[in-house]
Amino acid sequence: MPRTILITGCSDGGLGAALAIQFHRRGDRVFATARNPAKMASLTALGIETLKLDVLSDDSVKACVDEVSALTGGTLNMLINNAGAGYSMPIIDISLDDMEKLYRLNVFSVVRTTQLFFPLLRAAAPDATIVNQTSAATIITVPYQGAYGSSKAALDNLTQVLRLEMMPFRVKVVDLHTAAVKTHFFANVAQQPGSTLPPNSPYAVLKDKVQAVMNGDMEGVKQQDLDLWAKNVVNDLSKRNPSAQIWRGASATVVWLASFLPLGALDGTLKKMTGLDVLEKKVQEETSKKS
Repeated sequence: MPRTILITGCSDGGLGAALAIQFHRRGDRVFATARNPAKMASLTALGIETLKLDVLSDDSVKACVDEVSALTGGTLNMLINNAGAGYSMPIIDISLDDMEKLYRLNVFSVVRTTQLFFPLLRAAAPDATIVNQTSAATIITVPYQGAYGSSKAALDNLTQVLRLEMMPFRVKVVDLHTAAVKTHFFANVAQQPGSTLPPNSPYAVLKDKVQAVMNGDMEGVKQQDLDLWAKNVVNDLSKRNPSAQIWRGASATVVWLASFLPLGALDGTLKKMTGLDVLEKKVQEETSKKS
């Protein structure tokens, strides 16, 4: 029997849209959502049901819950909390206002959406699943991604607690750790206000390299094809009892294995990938000149 699946953050070309397409091809009834429905034109063309949903708004989420409830008879088999954003900046230069906005979207909105859709999920139990899109960044602490990585780490912890708390209601919870995938993620990050390294930053001595890394250009990092990622994830989530943690994307298994390494084991690699090794030498040279 086809499942009813609601996915947040389904703008064309992103992870959510790719998942919507693959679930739709399987015969599931998909509710693809986004703050701006016009950005889901490719999904509408495929016959996928698209709904307006601003996960930052209580009123918008409540309205969407009512709409879905009317369409399904009061149940929902799967909620995929995919909506999110990035923010690249050295921690010393982070705008607290921008970081708070990031947390509102990447963390608080997931709690809001889950709370309000819970009655529909509970009504569908035991065939009900909550999927939270976290990130490989919960394990690999990439320089200049501290705000983003910490928001996903917070969501990761919330997801593990939620998994336990949902057991009495027979609602499954899945933590989807996504590694590198070809999307518009970093292009979107680069277009955001406040995404440029400040001229007075202590990292400005290596501005071009740092800015390039902030925009997603990291040496040796490969990205997985979006459709392949989506097919793998949908296959994983279509199992009767999906794993509580799913790792998908380029080098996802390697990232998972890295979680067993001692602290600092990857420092040298990460410093080289992000230019911190060169910056360290420059700082040492400047210090030597002053002494």
